[in-house]
Amino acid sequence: MARAALTWGVLDLAREASISTQTIVRFERGEQLRSSTVAAMRDALEAAGIEFIPENGGGAGVRFRKPSASD
Repeated sequence: MARAALTWGVLDLAREASISTQTIVRFERGEQLRSSTVAAMRDALEAAGIEFIPENGGGAGVRFRKPSASD
């Protein structure tokens, strides 16, 4: 969902996270990855402006981070 919000393809996320496209495909199929690999993807998405929302009764999700005063 975060990739879609940014209109990023697999290649975009792979480049930004410095991982292979096959790793992203495996993750999106539900396969387990190393925590460091998942963190690299999350870091890349957060750097692009995505905020991850914890489950709060309505399910986990993503949204664009609100710009701070310094943005």
